[in-house]
Amino acid sequence: MINMTPWDSAELLSSKEDIAAYLDAVFEDAAQTNDYSLIPHALGAIARAKGMTDIARETGLSRESLYKALSEDGNPSFATVMKVLQALSIELRTKAKSDEKSDHEAA
Repeated sequence: MINMTPWDSAELLSSKEDIAAYLDAVFEDAAQTNDYSLIPHALGAIARAKGMTDIARETGLSRESLYKALSEDGNPSFATVMKVLQALSIELRTKAKSDEKSDHEAA
């Protein structure tokens, strides 16, 4: 029998740069698969890595409600997501998608 231990991405998220790169990858995967439940799950891993109690205090949310919102079955409000990102000192940025049809016409 193979003995396996669960992998927890929270163990690898030590710097703001690691967190930002992880979130970039999660947002990209979520957009490609239309599975936006990946985002609160990733935020939950990051909050665990940084300390759920500290993140809860900085967001003004209870630790229990934060755990629930960022759980696998959670459905946090956009305001909660933004509060968590702010507590993590992470900015949410946008960029325009390239329009392949327009890009080809311009060439």
